[in-house]
Amino acid sequence: MELSKEILGLVSDIHDSLRTRGETLSTAESLTAGGLSNALTIVPGASDVFLGSLTAYRPEIKVSHLGVDESVIAERSVVSEEVAIAMGHGANKSFGSTWAIATTGVAGPGPSDGSDAGRVFVAFVGPIVQVIELSLSGEREVVRNATVASAIASFARILRQRDR
Repeated sequence: MELSKEILGLVSDIHDSLRTRGETLSTAESLTAGGLSNALTIVPGASDVFLGSLTAYRPEIKVSHLGVDESVIAERSVVSEEVAIAMGHGANKSFGSTWAIATTGVAGPGPSDGSDAGRVFVAFVGPIVQVIELSLSGEREVVRNATVASAIASFARILRQRDR
């Protein structure tokens, strides 16, 4: 994945903000399959704030490694706000991080688990919890890359708002 200069700048801003606050970050990824953690660690000094990532591609891994409740998956599906939040809480617990970013959705090419390709949830779990829902179109890699870019831009915005 090639990151734009704008996204690279936002990654640096995220690291600077977290470093200043003494906060840390982890990720729990599904459809982005490690792409988000790759993007967040592309800048030098990433290890100052980035603790780790878990790619939980299958539902049973979300349950066993991130502590997502099976009943939430059964009731809401893995492509849901509730599962994204639970994944974020699980990453915070596993890594001992201040913040976690969790991604879940359908990259495509077709629908999965009752959701169309391009339906994505990104949860930001830390001192506050926020979720964005994305409705993306395009090939599988386009959906994954757009999810990563949206997650980074949204998290940078959350941190800026908290800095005010």
